[in-house]
Amino acid sequence: MMRKFRPKDLEKMLRSMGVKVRSLEAEEVIINLKGGESLRIVDPQVTVTKVGGEEIFQIMGRVERVSVGEPKYEPSEEDIALVASQAGVDRETARRALIETGGDLAQAILKLQEGI
Repeated sequence: MMRKFRPKDLEKMLRSMGVKVRSLEAEEVIINLKGGESLRIVDPQVTVTKVGGEEIFQIMGRVERVSVGEPKYEPSEEDIALVASQAGVDRETARRALIETGGDLAQAILKLQEGI
């Protein structure tokens, strides 16, 4: 006949093997995936198991997929050069203006010329 383990017996056995288990109180867990999407785990139950210096996280809860948004805009070298020459500013100032205007060349040039 097989003996049933109580939770305390199991914890004691794990501790004797050098395994430590603890719970974390968390409101949410967010995992950022490649490609601009994230997983949001709501009301998670988080358990951390420490074995030999490594930590293993186990997360259970309701999962929601969240779109992080469009990738950050980065202006081309040609656009930076054009805005810099037209507005009479250095390349970094032109680059920042392009990022702020979402790549609108005319708006970036006007903004720099008018000192906005």
